[in-house]
Amino acid sequence: MKNYLDNRKGKEAKPVVAICYDFDKTLSPDNMQAQGYIQSVGYDVTDDFWTKSNGLAIENEMDQNLAYMYLMITEADGQLVVNKKNLQEYGAKVQLFPGVNEWFERINAYGEEKGVIVEHYIISSGLKEMIEGTALAKKGVFERIYASSFFYNEKGAAKWPAQVVNYTNKTQFLFRIEKGTLDINDPGVNDSFDDDEIRVPFRNMIYIGDSDTDVPCMKLVNAYGGHSVAVYNPATKDKTLAYKMMREKRIRYYAAADYSEGKDLDLLVKNIIDRTVYNENLENIYYAQLSEQRKNDASQSEEERVKGELTIALENSRSYATTHIVISKMHEISSWTKTEKEELFRIALENSQVSGILCDVDVRTFFEGLIKKLKAQSENAKKIKEIITRKDSI
Repeated sequence: MKNYLDNRKGKEAKPVVAICYDFDKTLSPDNMQAQGYIQSVGYDVTDDFWTKSNGLAIENEMDQNLAYMYLMITEADGQLVVNKKNLQEYGAKVQLFPGVNEWFERINAYGEEKGVIVEHYIISSGLKEMIEGTALAKKGVFERIYASSFFYNEKGAAKWPAQVVNYTNKTQFLFRIEKGTLDINDPGVNDSFDDDEIRVPFRNMIYIGDSDTDVPCMKLVNAYGGHSVAVYNPATKDKTLAYKMMREKRIRYYAAADYSEGKDLDLLVKNIIDRTVYNENLENIYYAQLSEQRKNDASQSEEERVKGELTIALENSRSYATTHIVISKMHEISSWTKTEKEELFRIALENSQVSGILCDVDVRTFFEGLIKKLKAQSENAKKIKEIITRKDSI
């Protein structure tokens, strides 16, 4: 029995950049079904199949992806067998945008050179079986393929949807990638993780898509500090959707879907990798110091921590009113060490918002209490006592 725990990935020693791709019209110029399958069941590529599929969805209040999967099975009846082998064969014929074949190896090598692990994920409403049939998938360039797929009967024929990925539930896979809980049935995706234990923070994610169906993922990645990129067909150079998504703040960047070396998309992703290196260096400093602070807190009692915070608040006081508030809280603490007292005396003399009201009843009482318990008065203690005494004698 398959164990989803076997598919979990933990925090790496190096930063991980996860590049997530839609497939149709992102890596490939057309819908994958239109590159062989639709023609084989007698439909026109540009219109008929999708018109019937979308009509089926509307008439039955049906998910559009379920509708096309249903139609794929029913329309194939008597003409061809819909099984993994045939679907993968159709996938092998899928055309790709320029440079895609060399892209993954090149970007991985660039990441390695910079000290970053680059992983590639597909998050697509297309068919997993077709994507698995591509030469790319067979080379193992994808860490995971999240896409719609079929359940097959004992004879290997497609009978029912096993997984349906639509534009809204695509976002769940981003959280799986973030936490390393990659199996679609792993409930660990709902577990809480400390920030420094997250495997792929959203700030290290790049989402590359082409249309409105990618908007939920793009928006989520953007909202958490990641990088959303819209691509457009380099043959048509139509940027209409890219402009729309930029206008609506769904994306941060756009580029032609030309994955060749030196092209805009190549340079953009390399710049994001460079930025990740610097970001993660800063994050490592932050988490190291956070860990130090937590250890320090653990070594202190609650009273020691409160005394430290009140002392800082007194030193930073910029008004008499604030000083009175801080002093009232200090009155609640009965025990101050000699070192802590000396720090309070120094602050009282140097901060005019304390020294100016040393003779107010609450402030005077507090400092008199500190001085009274000293076995030997320091120079600062003597100065404070002199100010209070002089004021009383006037």
